[in-house]
Amino acid sequence: MLEVRGLKKSFEGHEILKGVDLSLEKGDVLAVLGPSGGGKTTLLRCLNFLERADAGTMTFLGQEMDMPSLSRKDIAAYRRHTAFVFQSFNLFANKTALQNVTEGLIVARKMAKREAEERAMAALERVGLADKRASYPNQLSGGQQQRVAIARAVAGEPDVIFFDEPTSALDPELIGGVLDVMRDLARDGMTMVVVTHEMSFARSASTHVLFMDEGVALASAPTGEFFKEQKLERIQSFLRSLDRKDE
Repeated sequence: MLEVRGLKKSFEGHEILKGVDLSLEKGDVLAVLGPSGGGKTTLLRCLNFLERADAGTMTFLGQEMDMPSLSRKDIAAYRRHTAFVFQSFNLFANKTALQNVTEGLIVARKMAKREAEERAMAALERVGLADKRASYPNQLSGGQQQRVAIARAVAGEPDVIFFDEPTSALDPELIGGVLDVMRDLARDGMTMVVVTHEMSFARSASTHVLFMDEGVALASAPTGEFFKEQKLERIQSFLRSLDRKDE
């Protein structure tokens, strides 16, 4: 469904991504792990063309694209098949939960208001927030705001959703609700790429793991194999550090 080869990205002469490869089949949940500064978020932003790659090819739904030279029109067409969930929710403060979900459907996709509202309500129901449809972001907890953001992503009926550390801005007691929604999406067969430090989610919900460090994909494997048969000391050390934090 999605295959990337030789993805490179530099900022001000500093190489952030050094030729990353990845592939996804429909229904895969790819957990992208690794230390801060390893290139995970840059990888995700390049995958949705929020950053322009310096080199790399992408094959998406059978169509091959040269990532650096893709036109704005082609990027817009690609994004109609994708959605992006940010760390910081990125909701409109002056719009209700329902309006935040319908905005992109009405403005970007030119969907009729009634159809957009029906789809948005179904998405809010899916994340457990139908009763908060008239609430504004400042009336919602951080976890609820992130669930609205996920509803906004789901409402577009994307082929793949990119999540950039979706729980990193949340208080610990609010993380579980967001991860539960994401687990439900995974069980329903949603294709997802998730940058995360939540090892419980990676272990239980992902199908594959990609480990990034210093702009390089050090390992890429099915989830069970990655955690049970990991031989690289750098990755073992990283996993041990996270286990100590959870103690």
